[in-house]
Amino acid sequence: QTYVNISFFQPHAFLMIGIPGLEAVHGWISIPFSFMYTVALTGNCVILLAVTRTPSLHQPMYYFLSMLALTDVGLTLSTLPTTLAVLWFDHRLIGFNACLVQMFFLHSFSVVESSVLLAMSFDRFVAISNPLRYAAVLTNNVITRIGMAIVARATVSLFPGPFLLKRLNFCPGKILLSHSFCFHADVMKRACADITVNILYGLYVVLSTVGIDSLLIVLSYSLILHTVMGLASPRERAQALNTCVSHILAVLIFYIPVIGVSMIHRFGRHLPHMVHALIAYVYLVVPPVLNPIIYSVKSKPIREAMLRLLREKRQG
Repeated sequence: QTYVNISFFQPHAFLMIGIPGLEAVHGWISIPFSFMYTVALTGNCVILLAVTRTPSLHQPMYYFLSMLALTDVGLTLSTLPTTLAVLWFDHRLIGFNACLVQMFFLHSFSVVESSVLLAMSFDRFVAISNPLRYAAVLTNNVITRIGMAIVARATVSLFPGPFLLKRLNFCPGKILLSHSFCFHADVMKRACADITVNILYGLYVVLSTVGIDSLLIVLSYSLILHTVMGLASPRERAQALNTCVSHILAVLIFYIPVIGVSMIHRFGRHLPHMVHALIAYVYLVVPPVLNPIIYSVKSKPIREAMLRLLREKRQG
């Protein structure tokens, strides 16, 4: 007779959900989701190609924009397979290890996006406060190092996450997740064990990445505003601030949903499941969709490079 140790349990798979209460119309809901994913991937890939193929855009500001576009592609691809599998085919199972891998990449790309937005605010600060030394400060070597530091920071911050979850004992009956993808805060709540370490780790990651980044971005813009107010003519002030509008909008559409998701997971347990799901989708799907639109509308060089690229594709 074989005895099985049932004191430690990890599920083979979790069960994902789409939008709670709207399961009957998931087929229709998949249409706008498919459209948004297409816009996000196409828009960000066009920005990457436009910057790569346009020598006049080989400048620090547009290198950072390329990093943002690449991050948005990664963030989109992190959630696209499982979300569309749930909405299109009602394929709701995700393997335990696959869930941890998705969680790692999803959170890593979020931290990278936060770091890139901070780097872009530093770029705007140098460009406005010390324009004569701009090219000397932000050389290609410096930008490469910043990019490598951003990736290293995200990897080191998120690497412990999956291993901290793998050590937990899970409940056999608690395999239903709150989303169509794997969130750290969501997965750890399925455990039948003390998750204090996981909670503290999650809080540490949020505060040490998104928390610090948001404070430094606010500090950057305080210094930018101080510099701009010192400019003599109102026209110069308007021109200086106009170069920051796209970045400010990108910061707002990323950080507002991030704060919303963090608050809801910690304090909004009484809210309907649909609210949890919608806030999470806004956080993960909307920034990659809107960023290319914002930069193509507000930045004339980017808009012209994108249009030139599309014309070449049509003629080719």
